[in-house]
Amino acid sequence: MANAAIASGLDVLVGVQGNAVLLVRKGCPEHVFAANFPPFKELVETFLEAGGKIYVCGPCVKSRKIDEDDMMEGAKVVNAPTFINEIMNSDKVLVY
Repeated sequence: MANAAIASGLDVLVGVQGNAVLLVRKGCPEHVFAANFPPFKELVETFLEAGGKIYVCGPCVKSRKIDEDDMMEGAKVVNAPTFINEIMNSDKVLVY
């Protein structure tokens, strides 16, 4: 969904929360696959190369005892004020 949106010319930010923070740890995307989709690593690389942003929930990272330096390149650990600012300044927000 994010790659389709960014390919259509939209500015896209993906917010990662809860257990999903585990997916953006260094080395993890290489091991995530889903039937009928390109490898997760390829999807993420395409997204970032197209100018997409990935924000990761700081408290979610901290509660899982993950060091911020363990996040993959391109993933930025942020806190609630940053998420709220992005939401309030966006034309559209999709949550699923």
